[in-house]
Amino acid sequence: MNPSQPPDISRLLPADDVQRAMLHNEVHARPSARIRLPALVVYVAVLNEGISREQECEHLRRLPGQQDLTPERLQGNFLRLRFEGYTVKWERHTEFTRYSIVQPLPAHAHLGASDPELLSALVVAPGWLREIPGRTIAAIKLAMVHGDLKAPEATMAQARDWFGGHPLVASVMGNNGHSLAVTDFQLRDSGFERLLVIAPSATSETRAGRISQRLLELETYRLMALRGLPVAKGLGPMLSDAERQLADITAQLENKSASEQELLDTLVSLAGRVERATAEHDYRFSATRAYDTLVGQRLTELREQPVSGTQTLGEFLQRRLSPAMATVVATAQRLASLSERVSRASALLRTRVDIATEVQNQQLLAKLTRGQELQLRLQSTVEGLSIAAISYYVVSLLLYGVKAVKAMGVPLNTEIAVGALIPLVLWGVWRTTRRIHARLHAGR
Repeated sequence: MNPSQPPDISRLLPADDVQRAMLHNEVHARPSARIRLPALVVYVAVLNEGISREQECEHLRRLPGQQDLTPERLQGNFLRLRFEGYTVKWERHTEFTRYSIVQPLPAHAHLGASDPELLSALVVAPGWLREIPGRTIAAIKLAMVHGDLKAPEATMAQARDWFGGHPLVASVMGNNGHSLAVTDFQLRDSGFERLLVIAPSATSETRAGRISQRLLELETYRLMALRGLPVAKGLGPMLSDAERQLADITAQLENKSASEQELLDTLVSLAGRVERATAEHDYRFSATRAYDTLVGQRLTELREQPVSGTQTLGEFLQRRLSPAMATVVATAQRLASLSERVSRASALLRTRVDIATEVQNQQLLAKLTRGQELQLRLQSTVEGLSIAAISYYVVSLLLYGVKAVKAMGVPLNTEIAVGALIPLVLWGVWRTTRRIHARLHAGR
């Protein structure tokens, strides 16, 4: 290296992993909006099962000046479209897609108004909201206004009028009390909830954006977490029936009051029901736990402080969300436990079948052994008869031979001569048979 030349520092690292840039930029994937108060945020979250990005892109093209929008711009799962006086934000998640419209708050809806109507000032056509592809899971009108947090009683009185006198839940947010969040958690005829954020006039646009994002995410994740509750309640009767059926099977296994085939058919049917329920609902239970964790994280990020005379958002949500989450967790554990118990019952039945099969094999082996013994005895008997028959034919041949010799003039007593040869014939035939057996056994 020439000392007079500066070192090349344009690239001092090895080649990047193909996913490095994507993973690094994930931290910037969904930046908070910059919201200038007073503002109205109209927020809609829809389930996107069966909805493609192309369909969502086609819907976004219906906004003014977006006819040339391409699906490639939606590949990052986040898009903010800026218009004169308002913005539209699109975010796609695993199960839902969020649409947020940030616009100026109508003059008649500022703090001090009584139950103001908000949707009449919507900057997009009502039909555009109605035709968003998907099924609505959350819809919120978030009004963000200036107010005096140093006089909480008067501010809360104005907030009650703003909500039309409904019972309210409120929290001062931030360790230094930078804003006040108020809601009644009521679903109105329009299908929207209402949220009100009151902040000092010095509140920055970035802080207002972070506040809105946390509150909207909190409500969305709460509703997504609760999607597991109807599933858990619906599974209750099936689980109770399956547990009773499993208890009956176990009792029959213990009492030996049913055949193995009958028990096996019943147990296989039960295992199929349990595994089908697990396959259909395990993801929903896992997602519920994940969303519940996110709700807890968003509540922690709010750093709530109580307002005299009202519950905080965290207290209100946890007292109502915790029983639902406990039900979902208990049902998921109950389903997993039932699956394990069915597996253990199957193992017991397999053991019983194996033992019964072993007993049958032993009985069959004993029968085969007795059959072989009988066969050996029969074979010995047949061999004895065979020796006698062969000896008979040999002696008959010898008798004819002796008679022939006598006819040739040799003085012999035929009966005595043949009778004397009978023991030799018998021994010879028996000896020959034994040799044949020995050769057969040696050849195995």
